[in-house]
Amino acid sequence: MKRLAITIIGALVLSFAPALAQAPAAPTPNSTAARVDPARINQVIRGTFARAPAEWQARVALDDTQRTCTERRNHVSGPEADAIQARERATVVLPPDGRFLGDWRRGFEVANSGRGGQFSDPANTVGGGNCYACHQMDPKELSFGTLGPSLAAYGRERNFDPELIREAYIKIYNSQAVVACSNMPRFGATKFLSVDQIRDVLAYLFDRESPVNK
Repeated sequence: MKRLAITIIGALVLSFAPALAQAPAAPTPNSTAARVDPARINQVIRGTFARAPAEWQARVALDDTQRTCTERRNHVSGPEADAIQARERATVVLPPDGRFLGDWRRGFEVANSGRGGQFSDPANTVGGGNCYACHQMDPKELSFGTLGPSLAAYGRERNFDPELIREAYIKIYNSQAVVACSNMPRFGATKFLSVDQIRDVLAYLFDRESPVNK
């Protein structure tokens, strides 16, 4: 039950995402972006969880990065973007053994699973990345989202470069460390995915035997 707040907040964020993503840098009085009041949104969300346990209420509170991106409607200045990326990069925990690739078969399971973050989940539920909701990965898969870019042939097109594997790990662990105000979840920083799960997803993207690279 502890991840219900994340699920509901995610739905609210997605409902506002098109307006936020497409808003001009200087919204006009009649634009959709001008009518979106971040303070009002925050008030509504807090009111929804007014009687929730303290742990859930803490999840509703915006951190510095979320607050900046919300107040700027994702149009941050250069110095603000640099500050976000530096702050978020400091949260990244690299694999202690220096190994970035796990098992691509397990990586497929993580990428294809949307489990986790729901009040009805059993205590032993293992969360998934739900990567296919936003990305094409295995080119043979027919069902995938288009909110993010295609990742088909991801490793092959990058020549399986070890440095790019490391950077991809950082992007999955905390997307804000790479792109300020990114729409991509901060999977590792929020502990929604473990380091091993992230390594498995990386293997799905970079392993030469993965169907993503066939």
